[in-house]
Amino acid sequence: MDVRWEEHGWERLAPGVGRRRLPGWDATVGLVVGADAVLLYDTGSTLREGSEIRAQAQALCGRRVTHIALSHPHFDHVLGTAAFSGAEIYGAVGLGELLLRDRESLRATAVRHGVPASEAATAVDVLVVPDHPVTGEWTLDLGGRQVLLANVGPGHSGHDLALLVPGDREIVFCGDLVEESGEPQAGDDAIPARWPAALDRLLALGGGDAVYVPGHGAAVDAAFVRAQRGALAARFGTA
Repeated sequence: MDVRWEEHGWERLAPGVGRRRLPGWDATVGLVVGADAVLLYDTGSTLREGSEIRAQAQALCGRRVTHIALSHPHFDHVLGTAAFSGAEIYGAVGLGELLLRDRESLRATAVRHGVPASEAATAVDVLVVPDHPVTGEWTLDLGGRQVLLANVGPGHSGHDLALLVPGDREIVFCGDLVEESGEPQAGDDAIPARWPAALDRLLALGGGDAVYVPGHGAAVDAAFVRAQRGALAARFGTA
């Protein structure tokens, strides 16, 4: 299984763990394979992109995605979710209500950033929201492998969910709390005063030796996250 990640355009991070940097906005999707279940972290920006990810995941591990964790409510991370029929979906508490309430805003933002209007409308029309709200931490057993979902926000948004994959070296999927390919983006729904504390929680979750996978960009280490935490604190005038 692991020798095939790169053949499908994915980066192997550990045995049974990988991610893909999607074209367009360089958004990350992560995949964690257990003996009994397959977890996908984020789903892409359109149903078409979600369907491509679904097919690639199927080719990589020989079975369908059974669990989805959504890092936060922005279009480039959630609009492909409906492509994964039957998957159990996890998100920070309140994410589902927000997505349902702000459908029109989600559609408009996607179009403004270059998603074709018809694709954005279709994805929003069939948008699937989390059926498992994560308040603090939630351990999932994928079969011979346990992973931890952690509601570490708010920060980049009001609903930031991280994924910890234990192993010889911990892997932390950070969502857009961490960005490597550009300066972290703070939109209208960001909570700047809480963002540095969210990064403190990420660092406590993974520790000093972990691999931290940003929502956009190359994987980084704890020193990068600490430096970004300091830059955000200075940028927003917080502790």
